Amino acid sequence: MTFTIATWNVNSLRRRLDLLERLATDRRPDVLCLQETKVTDAAFPAARISEIGYPFQAIAGMPGYNGVAILSKIPLEDVQRHSRLGDMGARHISATIATREENIEVHSLYVPAGGDIPDPEKNAKFRYKLLFLDELSDWFAGCYGFRDPIVLAGDFNIAPLPSDVWNHNRLRRAVTHTEIEILALERLKRSLNWIDCLREALGEDDPVFTWWSYRSGNWQAANKGRRLDHIWVTPALNGSIGTVEVLTDVRNWEPPSDHAPMLMEIKTHLPPLIMPYYHTIL
Repeated sequence: MTFTIATWNVNSLRRRLDLLERLATDRRPDVLCLQETKVTDAAFPAARISEIGYPFQAIAGMPGYNGVAILSKIPLEDVQRHSRLGDMGARHISATIATREENIEVHSLYVPAGGDIPDPEKNAKFRYKLLFLDELSDWFAGCYGFRDPIVLAGDFNIAPLPSDVWNHNRLRRAVTHTEIEILALERLKRSLNWIDCLREALGEDDPVFTWWSYRSGNWQAANKGRRLDHIWVTPALNGSIGTVEVLTDVRNWEPPSDHAPMLMEIKTHLPPLIMPYYHTIL
């Protein structure tokens, strides 16, 4: 038995509702973590998403930007909206999925982008990004243990490996691939001995990207991408990792997000699906 979990920086949920429905039809993820929903809780399209097939919804929005959500075909329990450094809780939300074997806690995370200048003294956005990661690392280490079954999925806005960017030498001083960001992400990874599921499945050498700039007219031919989106699990779920893939073709769907979704199988036993309309807002 398996269930599938996807993560996607949708870059405006209401603008890409039709694409969400297409993704639900084509690939049928059981759980979908979204980032950059860019919609308030009051304006969240809950009814349409329930019709698409996700009646269980955990949402955390704010006006204009940010926003995260967990959409599920499986009942969600213990929904928590986590405020990080005064961000109104619109960058991190979690919920628990009860399987027949264990409860799995799922986190949808949107790490700040960090602006353009990779210097925390000159760029307040970059400093905030580093502080956000440090606070998150301390929080996970203090609240959980590596035996807890947890999935952490989202847009981390960091491409940690040379194979995660189209040109390591040219981008090593560009925000998302600087040494200081990579070290901050590594500290987060050590907080619970997290496993990078895509690299666990494919190894560290093959180039894999999830983001391509809108500025590139022929993004697929140029392929100047970065792997900014990730799915991690704690060691408790290491033996449950199935196939992991980037759904690159979704980047071609109109109107496109600049991110492609990632999809992963988790081998476990699910309870029977319950499908009434249900909507959770915290």
